[in-house]
Amino acid sequence: MTSWWQWNTSEEASRGGFAVIGVGRFGSAVCSELAKAGAEVLAIDASQRAIDELRQIHPAIEARVVDCTDEEALRAAGVLDMNTVVVAMSEPIEVSVTATLIVKDGAGTQVKQVIARATSDLHMKMLQRVGADRVVFPSKMEGQRLGMELVRPNLLERLRLDDRNSIEEIRVPAAFIGQSLRDINLRKNYNVSVLAAGPDNHLTVNPPASHVLEAGELLVVMGASEALAALPGS
Repeated sequence: MTSWWQWNTSEEASRGGFAVIGVGRFGSAVCSELAKAGAEVLAIDASQRAIDELRQIHPAIEARVVDCTDEEALRAAGVLDMNTVVVAMSEPIEVSVTATLIVKDGAGTQVKQVIARATSDLHMKMLQRVGADRVVFPSKMEGQRLGMELVRPNLLERLRLDDRNSIEEIRVPAAFIGQSLRDINLRKNYNVSVLAAGPDNHLTVNPPASHVLEAGELLVVMGASEALAALPGS
């Protein structure tokens, strides 16, 4: 069930603040998921209208009108102080490339991870050339998925069953390592059910309560979205 969305995301980067540059459909979807998780989010766009629309939906998000091709303006806004930056606009291409370059290599930048949106293979190559750690070709739904994975880096795959319930494949959280499923008692303590557990490509379906979880193993769990989101991070 490994997802093409999976990439090497450090726990340290996932804890820090997030900046989203460009708040169209994709950028707004990323902001929404980050905000739902209680993450620190800074939204940037050159359009006052786009910023106003975002503020109407998420008044708690810090949103600013900033020229994302201006290094000093991005620095003053606090973008270069964030751990993760999502360059969510795709056009004009030169704007997204310039913004990616600034947040990755600007003087004094603290940004550890840059995820940029592309519209073509050539655009992707240009973004990679200037330092993007990950390039995606997204839609609104995939923007929601990206936001979810940014705040839950141990989430590998998610199957939505209905509006309330999902099945998720996660990497075993550090808090669970060395404990048996009986010790953790996910059904009682988190209100989720364990469907499978074990190493990659060698999962045990309906594992016994005596199964001890080890570092790097996978857990396949089912429950309400709120309950799954409450599981410890990686």
